[in-house]
Amino acid sequence: MATSEQETKSFDSGAPVLETKNLTRRFGELVATDDLTLEVQAGEFRSIIGPNGAGKTTLFNLISGALLPSEGSILFQGEDVSQLPPNQRVRKGIGRSFQITNVFGGLTVRENVRLAAQATLRERSVVENFFGNKDSFGDLNERTDDVLGRIGLDGRGDERASTLAYGDRRRLEIGLVLATDPDLVMLDEPTAGMSAEETRATMELISDVLADRTVLLIEHDIELVMNASDRITVLNRGSELATGVPEAVAANDEVQQAYLGGGVL
Repeated sequence: MATSEQETKSFDSGAPVLETKNLTRRFGELVATDDLTLEVQAGEFRSIIGPNGAGKTTLFNLISGALLPSEGSILFQGEDVSQLPPNQRVRKGIGRSFQITNVFGGLTVRENVRLAAQATLRERSVVENFFGNKDSFGDLNERTDDVLGRIGLDGRGDERASTLAYGDRRRLEIGLVLATDPDLVMLDEPTAGMSAEETRATMELISDVLADRTVLLIEHDIELVMNASDRITVLNRGSELATGVPEAVAANDEVQQAYLGGGVL
């Protein structure tokens, strides 16, 4: 996570946990991701910013497997995952939340988390008995209880997710990602639509429960990005415009022109 010594912070010098090589995605004549080569180190909090249409969500869709690349490759922990479906990427340790909350409103808070936790389990017996006695889940229930405690919803496990306030639904969504035990957590505007107080609480939660994970964040709140990030990548028209610590990115003239028309970040 970001510190007051961002300029000198270093990460694991080994192979990147995530790497894209010449990553390109076309939609007809539109090039949404254009020859993008990035490296993200283990334990890094990397934010992805850029003007509307810069390709941020397309990049997330490519990494998570919702889209396949037109060209280039995606390596996760040294393995090429470019052609794997989303569920296999989850099992390998890539977790993602979405800009629009995607919890199951008709299920309880506990059931939502347990479903997410189940996504990483390969034991056939667990899958076959999913709708059986909940006491037979063993480790699955333990993981569910642990996640509920970490996101501060341990006393609300039996409530329907649809009854939660907006901020708590977003909190639950972070719990769904955490339940898959990911090494890489991708957060798509986790504070969208929140009040200032809810935003602060959510970022404190992210800093707490994801402190030992690698995080990729899409976020439009520039102040939040500057305070939270170890490094920032700026996209423009699908290409990398700049990558660096917050102070360097904020001082970059090209970033100023592309992102805020010359205004000050």
